[in-house]
Amino acid sequence: MTERLRLGVDTGGTFTDFVLFGSDGGIQTHKVLSTPDDPARAVLEGLKELLPAGATFDMGYGTTVATNALLERRGARTAFITNAGFEDLLLLARQT
Repeated sequence: MTERLRLGVDTGGTFTDFVLFGSDGGIQTHKVLSTPDDPARAVLEGLKELLPAGATFDMGYGTTVATNALLERRGARTAFITNAGFEDLLLLARQT
């Protein structure tokens, strides 16, 4: 039976990071430059460089692009308008 790998991918503003977990407990990391115009391009490039041909894997994906934009105050100027009883939404938000 073919080994099923577990892979974690995070797209950031500068780099797209990969962590590959093998069934033997081994861990490999990999990093490629992010492609902000098309984030999938960096993900596909990293997959091709990291995984053997025909590999079977489960993948978890996340991105810190929006978080970085918030922290660096690079986003568009916005306003939050709400109705009474919903002001807690800012405290409960998940950045979605």
